[in-house]
Formats: sequence, structure tokens, C-alpha cells
Amino acid sequence: MLRVEDTAAVEFSTELLSKCTEIISRYPEGKQKSALLPILHEAQAEFGWLSSATMDKVAAILSIEPIEVYEVATFYTMYFMRPQGKYVLEVCRTGPCCLVGAEKIMDYIGEKLGVKEGEVTADGLFSYRGVECLAACGYAPVLQIGPEYTFYENLTTDSVDRLIADLKSK
Repeated sequence: MLRVEDTAAVEFSTELLSKCTEIISRYPEGKQKSALLPILHEAQAEFGWLSSATMDKVAAILSIEPIEVYEVATFYTMYFMRPQGKYVLEVCRTGPCCLVGAEKIMDYIGEKLGVKEGEVTADGLFSYRGVECLAACGYAPVLQIGPEYTFYENLTTDSVDRLIADLKSK
């Protein structure tokens, strides 16, 4: 059984709690677990990632066991289990993108930012990672930046330089 003190470290905003209530209301009585994915999205939007305390709070809100939240959050790559940069550069690393240089682009991004895949730059602006197919094979190599999931296609080292400079200037 989840205790209140187990989730005390994380406080959801009034807005997030209202969103959770609204999302849960979309599902039949007793089927509140169906709200798990959208609530995880909302929690991640508020905190930037999903800590254990955040996932425990979600479990308490949905009246489910924390392990049920952990199983889902760790399965899907759109949920972050550790802090990320303000901009997460997600590079497609499947076959078609790799054939035209995705791995070289990832290496270049790491060199340019001075971090390894999954790390956050010292200024907190950037992290990058390889992801599975972004369904843009004809424009490879490609990356996306969430949460709007803007696509950048036909990547080169020059276009990566411009992208990073543009993001730094925002």
C-alpha cells in the first residue's frame, strides 16, 4: 500500500491535478489505469522527466501500484527517467538513416555539445539520444526535438551547427 509520505517529495501543481482529474473522467469507473499514459505525459511536461517520486504520485492518483507505473514509463522511450536538456535532440538510428550517416551525425552532435548520449550539457540546454524509426526515411538522416516534435531532415554537420546555434539563441 502506498503511503502519503512516499509521495510527499513531489507536489503536483493545481493545474496538473485538474488535468489528471479531467483525464481520469474520460474513462469508465474502475478503469482509471487507462489514464496512465496521458497523465505521465502531463507529469513529464510539468517536471521535465519522471522521477520515482513523480511516478509514485501518479500511482497514488490512479489508485494503482507504483510498479504498474514503472513498467509503463520504462517501456516507452518518450518518457524520460532522468533529467534532460531543455532541447532533446532525438536522432533516428534505424537502418535507412544509418545508411546515410545518422551515426556520424550522432557522433558529431556529441562532439559539438561536449557530452555523451543521454548526458545533459553544463548549461542545461541540450541532451541527445538515438531513437527508433521516425518514419522519415526519404529525408534521412533525420532528428526530432520535442515536445512539439519538430523534424529536421537531410542533416549535415553544417545543418546541425545552424540548428544548435538557433536553439542557443532562443
